[in-house]
Amino acid sequence: MAEPKIQQTSDAAGLAALIARAAGQTGGEAKGLPPVERWNPPFCGDIDMEIRGDGTWFYMGTPIGRQPLVRLFSTVLRKDEDGRTYLVTPVEKVGIRVADAPFLAVEMSVTARNGASVLTFRTNVGDVVEAGPDHPLRFVIHGENSELKPYLHVRGRLEALVSRPVMYDLVELGEKAQIGGTEMFCVRSGGAVFPIMPAAELEALSR
Repeated sequence: MAEPKIQQTSDAAGLAALIARAAGQTGGEAKGLPPVERWNPPFCGDIDMEIRGDGTWFYMGTPIGRQPLVRLFSTVLRKDEDGRTYLVTPVEKVGIRVADAPFLAVEMSVTARNGASVLTFRTNVGDVVEAGPDHPLRFVIHGENSELKPYLHVRGRLEALVSRPVMYDLVELGEKAQIGGTEMFCVRSGGAVFPIMPAAELEALSR
């Protein structure tokens, strides 16, 4: 069986050109994000592309330095039920590696709407997402050092890891609230409440 064309490209620019041509075949839906959730192409294998934990994209071991290329790739990302992340076009699907989350939330703004706070995040690939019922925040305590890692739902099954500087600003907005009979330390956005950790655990960490 012949190698899929997407695996024969020798550089990221060539790969981007192929994806741009394929992703443009959206039946008049060129504006906005391609409808990758509706595409069901055959799996054509894995390619040597990785998104590292700091949000840097690598192709064949080399960082992709051109942000427009990274942005293009990000628009055809999809995470499937198998837990893997793919680049998807109408004609083929290829697997890539993701060290943590595919996106990084690098900026946050706080506004008021109808008397409630709204947290809006910007990702490293240009997505602007309001945290709320449709785009929840979740918090993970990770590693031996109990590192707090917030994640924001962006689209599909794709999330953005909230960068450390933004995470500190986010935690500053925290407050205590009763959730399910337990006092929790949490943040609010868009009328939704997102628990960070039990208030008792926070107090223990602060001692």
